[in-house]
Amino acid sequence: MKTNPQSQIPNPTGGVDYRKAGVDIDAGNETVRRIKSLARATFTPGVLSEIGSFGGLFRLDRDRYRDPVLVSSADGVGTKLKIAFMTGRHDTVGGDLVNHCVNDILVQGAEPLFFLDYLAAGRLSPAVAERVIVGIARACRENGCALLGGETAEMPGFYADGEYDLAGFIVGAVERERIIDGRTIVPGDMLIGLPSAGLHTNGYSLARHVLFDVGGLLPDTLVPELGATVGDALLAPHRSYLNAVRPLMERHLVKGLAHITGGGITENLPRTLPEGCAADIDRRAWIVPPVFRFIQHRGGISTDEMFRVFNMGIGLILVCASSDADRVMNTLSSGGEPGAVQLGSVVAGDGTVRYV
Repeated sequence: MKTNPQSQIPNPTGGVDYRKAGVDIDAGNETVRRIKSLARATFTPGVLSEIGSFGGLFRLDRDRYRDPVLVSSADGVGTKLKIAFMTGRHDTVGGDLVNHCVNDILVQGAEPLFFLDYLAAGRLSPAVAERVIVGIARACRENGCALLGGETAEMPGFYADGEYDLAGFIVGAVERERIIDGRTIVPGDMLIGLPSAGLHTNGYSLARHVLFDVGGLLPDTLVPELGATVGDALLAPHRSYLNAVRPLMERHLVKGLAHITGGGITENLPRTLPEGCAADIDRRAWIVPPVFRFIQHRGGISTDEMFRVFNMGIGLILVCASSDADRVMNTLSSGGEPGAVQLGSVVAGDGTVRYV
């Protein structure tokens, strides 16, 4: 019998297993065990598989749709995760992730069907992972979206101790004839803004630099003008606008929608405008929330830069016919959106946003 030369090399470690290499299979199994019941509580009638399958199965309700179009999106939470690490609070970023993805497909008229998550860490903590998934599952239930599956990965040496990354993937559906693509938008249409709850999930690299690196503040520093600690203000949840917008879509009152994420109003509103249209926004139409004014003052940031980085208190912009504006505002108010404001109007132009 031949002998493998490698087998004759002494092994000074006395034997190596996956745990010694940094991956704890038992921790992974415990994480999945904790997650199963959370995910199962989000299941809708379309779910045909259990958590733990190689793939998630979902049956589209063909009685609900005549000509369904699937709409998908993927996103992350960005460096807002750093605030979760600093504060030890992990039960909100999962909801941020779900709501961000829900809004991203909502702007095309889609309602969510199912969601999948990806959670990766250098060393997996079942307790931390459970708190993250608690937030994901809660937001899925609130949006009528099934948490169909996901992945938890332990990657030693790739992430710093105590840190993780988080990504989400969503699939929704919309009737083909009800897709919202902005093609019917014309000059004279109205722009209506729905308030954000804070930074949502964008601009955190600049905010952290200004408040922590330059300003020397800590997450538990109480800021009187914010009425909250820095950590609480920065962890304010990313809103879902599904329930607010659904009645308007059902009444065919929506011509276009823009989710105000990275790039602010300046970069995101043009994404829903057809060729030959631009937008005039009146910055006096709403009161910018204190957290944005605080960051701007502390960092000496120009107003134009603020509007290119942050949502500035407007999380979603809706485009409607001017003749429908009052009806839209009344519907939003009666549905629990008293903070909606008329921001300005669509004008002829080159697709840019002009602040007036």
